[in-house]
Amino acid sequence: MAEIHVIPDLDEDKDRNFITALARGLDVLRCFRPNESVLTNTDIAKRTGLPKPTVSRLIYTLCRLDYLSLDEKSGGYRLGAGVLSLGFGVLSGMEIAERAKEEMLRLRDGPNSYITCALAERHLTDAIYIAVERSCEDVSLRLSIGSRLPLFFSAIGRAILVGLDEAGLEAAFACGAEFLPDLVAEQKASYAEAKNQYEKVGFCSGFGDWRPDVNGVAVPVRGLDGRVFGLNVGGPSFHVKPDELETVYGPMLVKSAELLGMNRR
Repeated sequence: MAEIHVIPDLDEDKDRNFITALARGLDVLRCFRPNESVLTNTDIAKRTGLPKPTVSRLIYTLCRLDYLSLDEKSGGYRLGAGVLSLGFGVLSGMEIAERAKEEMLRLRDGPNSYITCALAERHLTDAIYIAVERSCEDVSLRLSIGSRLPLFFSAIGRAILVGLDEAGLEAAFACGAEFLPDLVAEQKASYAEAKNQYEKVGFCSGFGDWRPDVNGVAVPVRGLDGRVFGLNVGGPSFHVKPDELETVYGPMLVKSAELLGMNRR
């Protein structure tokens, strides 16, 4: 389950352009996890680490703006239509998700019927799925658009990292140091291993790293607008083995990335 990233209080003298109240409001919206429809004031306070009076004021403002709405039955709050409009606006601007659909279906419908294919983009220390083609098997990865995977410790996250330019990589490591300060050494080691593998074979792997029951491989996809995405295939480890991913799906992913983006190794 993804961690909630709490925006710390910042000294105005350090960054006068940073609006802490706005950051806290966005942090409230990010408290909602997949398959959760309603959260209470207490739930949100626990997940953000903010005082309840502060959370109450943020909720009031977000409700006024239609980003949250009161659930009369439970007394909790659910995401409102305003969030949906923002989300669909972002997705509609991601033309690569539509262009990738055919390639993602081709990958999903390859020789292993347990394969799921996904496209993701970085947000802070997560890789967030923006498109998914799930396996039709009863046993499959139950992931969907909006699912979050660890940027530094999943195949798709590592693929995004190796595709970033120097500035983008610096920003990613800065987020890693801020939100996951106890794992800085592990983040650097994971990236170094991923970069070495990518330079050798053209893709990144994750065999039981993110979850012990999941194997996957991924490639970076560089969009025409300069954004970097990750494209992966994976599945349950007892049906999707590392050897097949490396010898069959790895080369397929490399070809897909070349068709979809501006990849240059």
